[in-house]
Amino acid sequence: MRTMARLREREEWRFFGALWRADRRLASAWWAVLVLRGALPAAFAVAMGALVGGVTREADLVGPLVAVGIVFVTLQVLAPLHAQVDQNLGDRTSSWLNDRLLESTVTPPGIAHLERQDLADDLVVARDFDLGISGPPLSISMGFIAGGLVEVVAGLAQAMVLLTYEWWAGLLLGVAWASTHWLLRESAIWRDRNTEEVTAAQRHADYTYRLAVDPPAAKEIRLFGLSEWAVERFAGRRRRLVDLRWEATRLRQRSLRTTIALLLVANGLVFWSLGDDVASGRIGLGATATYALAALGTASLAFGGLNWALSMSAQVVAAVRRLDEAMAPAGALVAGDGAADDLPAREVRFRDVTFSYGPDLAPVLDRFDLVIPAGTSLAIVGQNGAGKTTLAKLLCRLYDPVGGAVEVDGIDLRTLDPASWRSRVTAVFQDFVRFELSLRDNVAPLGAPDDVILAALAEAGATGLAELDQPLARGYAGGTDLSGGQWQRIALARALCAVHQGAGLVILDEPTAQLDVRGEAAIFNRILAATRHCTTILVSHRFSTVRHADRICVLEAGHVVELGTHDELMALAGRYHTMFELQAARFRDDDPTTALDDELLLEEAPDGATA
Repeated sequence: MRTMARLREREEWRFFGALWRADRRLASAWWAVLVLRGALPAAFAVAMGALVGGVTREADLVGPLVAVGIVFVTLQVLAPLHAQVDQNLGDRTSSWLNDRLLESTVTPPGIAHLERQDLADDLVVARDFDLGISGPPLSISMGFIAGGLVEVVAGLAQAMVLLTYEWWAGLLLGVAWASTHWLLRESAIWRDRNTEEVTAAQRHADYTYRLAVDPPAAKEIRLFGLSEWAVERFAGRRRRLVDLRWEATRLRQRSLRTTIALLLVANGLVFWSLGDDVASGRIGLGATATYALAALGTASLAFGGLNWALSMSAQVVAAVRRLDEAMAPAGALVAGDGAADDLPAREVRFRDVTFSYGPDLAPVLDRFDLVIPAGTSLAIVGQNGAGKTTLAKLLCRLYDPVGGAVEVDGIDLRTLDPASWRSRVTAVFQDFVRFELSLRDNVAPLGAPDDVILAALAEAGATGLAELDQPLARGYAGGTDLSGGQWQRIALARALCAVHQGAGLVILDEPTAQLDVRGEAAIFNRILAATRHCTTILVSHRFSTVRHADRICVLEAGHVVELGTHDELMALAGRYHTMFELQAARFRDDDPTTALDDELLLEEAPDGATA
């Protein structure tokens, strides 16, 4: 029982289990053809023996010839048939693994599992196994795996044929050839495939590969002359992987000599016995031919087995399984079931909130308190790392706080159903998604009436960028691409569309970073008008936009250090005043190219306040 338990825990066992789960019919066919291919060489030896025996006895040769022909033709036919099954089963297994990975990554309601360093290596292995970075895709690996197992079955079948000659002959040759896997085990096992050095080399190779082949980096790779650098870096990381494998699989001289000596002795004894029996007349030429072919065929045991392709493929299955087990608890949130209809109606409150991205990391927020009245706008400013984006993630309930609570109208967010709460929230993040879909689907991925989509586009200043059905990617027929600022307007339109469909809390995390100052101010005025009935939270470094908010919160090291209107904070002459002055100073020069933005900055100061 203990042996079986250990066997089930092996990565190879889990790999073959994955084949069965991916497609039972294909897996059954794969195993059936594999066993048949392995058994046919033994059948060929027997048929050839019968043919030779028939010739020596001058008997009817039709039967032996037909048998030899059938076995030979079947062997030739099964190889390409098995190759097709290999490819199909590999593709189906890849699809099954990708489905499992997608389910593991998407199902958890939070996102901690996607940002944890201890899961990053497994995520790289599981995500990129079909790209050819660390090894061939499964559709190709299956052929190598099948070839190794066919050789094992063929060797065992022919060793069994030898048992009918002398029990010790089949046993001796079978053990001798099989022992090469142990004696030369360094050539069959890549011991270092899971070390940090290997996974780091693989991760860096994958990163450089994506830089070279993905469109976003194409302009700068060429502009800065980085093409050779990308190729050399990728080749260097891949070369490091090859070197590690070679170092781990070098044959040891002593093991090689021992192996050769053992095989010479074993084969010498068996063939000496066969020669002696033929010379003495104890066996005929037909039987001799069968046993001689079987003795030669037993060598297949040395060339088959659980090879490198199986090792790499099993590593992928093991990574997916580990992620499947680890991601659910890592990305889990407290399971609330309350409805979030019409929330927030009074306020959003951070009550004594403490949050850290890991047990060994310093808190990003430490006993944080903040009240945001419903229906008002709040701008959050502060240096990088102050915790601004973390507040947005907590409000979207992508994480739960470690201590304290985020409350809406006095209700802890953890008591609400995440899907119900998120239906009340919309957001534009710094790293917003650019869907390679139509304009309509970019603005309303889950669907919305065209008049709502057009209204959202108008409010975001994105009218006329493309037709609603036009793909926003040049790789599609009739497709087009947009500038960074135009894409940002599409992301804003997506959030505004959600507002039209019932969202009550709007989170804008650097929503207009790719727009100029004048365009940003105009867009933000439109956003405030469109969301005047909502609770709006703005994270931005642009003070020409921040000043339009009802209140401004200055965040520092996870604490609120200043809170008030623009005028109040300017009069306070504290951190906000200092940051505002530093940014406004950029426009106080004689450069005519900034004059318009300078005028805009001054003209839109409320109540006559100036920079």
